[in-house]
Amino acid sequence: MNVVLVKNMVCQRCVGSVEDILNKSAVPFQKVLFGEIHLTDEISREQKESLAANLKNEGFELIESHMSELIEKIKLLVIRRARNEVDKIEFRQNLSTYLSEKLHFEYTYLSSSFSAVEGRTIDSFFIEQRVEKAKELLSYGQKTLSEIAFELGYGNPSYLSTQFKKTTGTTPTNFKESGIARRKALDKN
Repeated sequence: MNVVLVKNMVCQRCVGSVEDILNKSAVPFQKVLFGEIHLTDEISREQKESLAANLKNEGFELIESHMSELIEKIKLLVIRRARNEVDKIEFRQNLSTYLSEKLHFEYTYLSSSFSAVEGRTIDSFFIEQRVEKAKELLSYGQKTLSEIAFELGYGNPSYLSTQFKKTTGTTPTNFKESGIARRKALDKN
């Protein structure tokens, strides 16, 4: 299976947009995940150039360089981990071990590479993603803050509240009371 990485896919709507682009471009694919296109077959150079142009028109970008590919892989793994979309063993690992095992690099190399390219740390990106997931769960109104904290791997709700307020400028309670109007999609930052 051939996997192509795509930059700037940060939400479920992005996945749908990329699927539409693939269908319009007549590029056969198995599935599309955050930042990844799983192609059924190798595509020609012309198809790849056309796909790249069509993706660019919608704000996406094919990843060509090794460093860009590595940074996108880090982001994808961090997003999955922050959203608790990994198995229980991976969820219990600390973030540095999880990334090192998945990417087969020392965490210091991953961390310094990420910071150099992104201008922020992996940890700050991880916190942003966890808070975004907490905002999503709060907006549904179906779980308590304690349940959300547990689901996202926080030791206690007060630690989630502290990170939430530091990231958003408001408490989870105020966010929940203000409703979904305050929620801003990651792709609109």
